[in-house]
Amino acid sequence: MWKYIQRLPCASKDIVSLGEGQTPLTPCSRIGSSLGVPNFAIKDESRNPTWSYKDRFSTVAVSIARAQGAKVVATASSGNAGASLAAYAAKADMDCVVATFAGTAGPMLSQIRKHGAIVLTLANKVDRWKILAEAQDRFGWFVTSPFSAPVVGSHPLAIEGYKTIAYEIVEQRSGNVPDWCVMPVCYGDALSGVWAGFKELFHAGLIDCLPKMVAAEVHGSLTAALAEGTDQVAEQEASFASIAVSIGTSRSTYQALRALRESSGHAVQVSNDGLVDMQSRLARSEGIFAELASVTPLMAIRALTDRRIIAATDSVVAVVTAGGLKDLDRSTDPGADYGAFNTTEDAWNWFLKGHGMA
Repeated sequence: MWKYIQRLPCASKDIVSLGEGQTPLTPCSRIGSSLGVPNFAIKDESRNPTWSYKDRFSTVAVSIARAQGAKVVATASSGNAGASLAAYAAKADMDCVVATFAGTAGPMLSQIRKHGAIVLTLANKVDRWKILAEAQDRFGWFVTSPFSAPVVGSHPLAIEGYKTIAYEIVEQRSGNVPDWCVMPVCYGDALSGVWAGFKELFHAGLIDCLPKMVAAEVHGSLTAALAEGTDQVAEQEASFASIAVSIGTSRSTYQALRALRESSGHAVQVSNDGLVDMQSRLARSEGIFAELASVTPLMAIRALTDRRIIAATDSVVAVVTAGGLKDLDRSTDPGADYGAFNTTEDAWNWFLKGHGMA
């Protein structure tokens, strides 16, 4: 992604990179047709070095932190951001601290620790922000995530890294802009960054139109703000525990709301219902195994086609932000026992019977 360095807030001499960016834009007409949009493609960010879109953020964040002389980078994270920041900190020979909460997906915590980061697990989610704010004041840690309420988003310079998703989508579509760009949204950092990228291309005269942005969210703070016509993104009641833990926040940010408004876009609230099944359908039909949060855009697309907001003739790009191995403990039954066949005859009998060939 550093081929776009002229549009990024970092000097070439300061870059800390693991080869992030240039992820594939894969046509997915089979599942697209089932959602009502045959002209459908997935921007697969699971193909980044730590298997998530957060690498576009972390490469900029750690590059800036090291250039400023920081010794420690830190984040509050449920997984992807922490794993990514830990990897880039390791590359830069910097210390990394990840403040998280009980119930975070196990595979992601393991990934964070493998990169050598210090993990602080706090019972109260809000305490993550308190400890990071104090550490910044006392020790000068370079904190990349939000750490104040109401939430204002992550480090603004590092968010610039997400613009490159928009640049690549346009390049990979030979200069054509999709009608819709659909993303899973927590605090809206990536949504606002991608929208900024599209706007930059438009104002530079490199594209002649802009896509409508869609936020797939869990607890509905953006949905409520759009419906009420307010600029305040209010805290929402977390009425259920989302299995899409990466986006399970009860409040998003103003910049996410602004991106939706400026693009004439939409927010769609997504529950747990059907999420694991949709994950399996995507994996079976298109070969893309996405994290549960990354499946929420597909649920949002189906909702908007059902409401005839997205037309069957529209072109739609969904951003898969991370791979399915990230939260495998939430999408599969850990107690499932598939057994083993004692003989090849037993295996054939099971196969033939199960497929109506006996």
